[in-house]
Amino acid sequence: MFLGICVVLLTSFPFLRLLYWNKKLYNKESSEIVELRHEIRVWRQTAQRISPASREETAVKCLLMQKVLNLESVLRKQLKTFQRQISQEDKNWENNIQELHKKNRITDRVLLVKCLSVLGVVIFMFFLNSFVPSIHLELGWIAIFGALWLLVLADIQDFEIILHRVEWATLLFFAALFVLMEALAQLQLIDYIGVQTALLIKAVPEEQRLAMAIILVMWVSALASSLIDNIPFTATMIPVLINLSQDADVNLPIKPLIFALAMGACLGGNGTLIGASANVVCAGIAEQHGYGFSFMEFFRLGFPMMLMTCTVGMCYLLATIIGLGWTL
Repeated sequence: MFLGICVVLLTSFPFLRLLYWNKKLYNKESSEIVELRHEIRVWRQTAQRISPASREETAVKCLLMQKVLNLESVLRKQLKTFQRQISQEDKNWENNIQELHKKNRITDRVLLVKCLSVLGVVIFMFFLNSFVPSIHLELGWIAIFGALWLLVLADIQDFEIILHRVEWATLLFFAALFVLMEALAQLQLIDYIGVQTALLIKAVPEEQRLAMAIILVMWVSALASSLIDNIPFTATMIPVLINLSQDADVNLPIKPLIFALAMGACLGGNGTLIGASANVVCAGIAEQHGYGFSFMEFFRLGFPMMLMTCTVGMCYLLATIIGLGWTL
């Protein structure tokens, strides 16, 4: 399975480069104008977050909005004299990368070490929880205790600033998403998808059944995971696959089906912005820093990448399991 993931990873980078040959994905403006637009967006977001409750706060908000107006005036002047020079920007990509390195240096190495230490302990506890039942801690509590421990180690003086930087909109989105997924589970929509997949597999002739089962499980899980949360979907599909493997009339090995489900559910999350939790968190953080992107902007890159990686993963499973007879 690890070898298959490596194959998918190695083929994804050339495909990503192929996608970025499309000039529509490039910035159509100079780096100075792009940076100025970003600065205006950040100042405006900062002003909008202030809910003035006193005269001083109202004055601060007015100053911020005045700053936005001044920057917009500068932007209009630059746009009047701007001429597109995308080819020149392409030639200076090395200078652009060096500039990014200068702007994004690590500013607090001590805090970085503390974060990595706490993260390592939390991940170790995640693994330990699976093998040592006597811990009596759920994964959520381990994560919460890790966050509290890091707050103590970081020695934050103004905790209110940290609360302001929490992605509350993202957390509310996850809460609503979990409610939606539970509603779909209660409506038995996910069960219906699993049952119909099993019926399609049973309808295939026996000599082609394993190959068709791998293809169906892979693509159904990938497409479903790009639209709904993959955790309840995989939790529903696992009993279906176990029943298929235990059915004497079907007689399918369980391992290839589980690998197809795992690969499809993981890679399918790259298809849309809501397909994976990491996508939503990344979008929220990017929006907070003024680099937001829409669902369709993500879809234009994510969905073709998902189709390509799932195709490569499917070919790997078929070649190793059906062609070479590996048990993985």
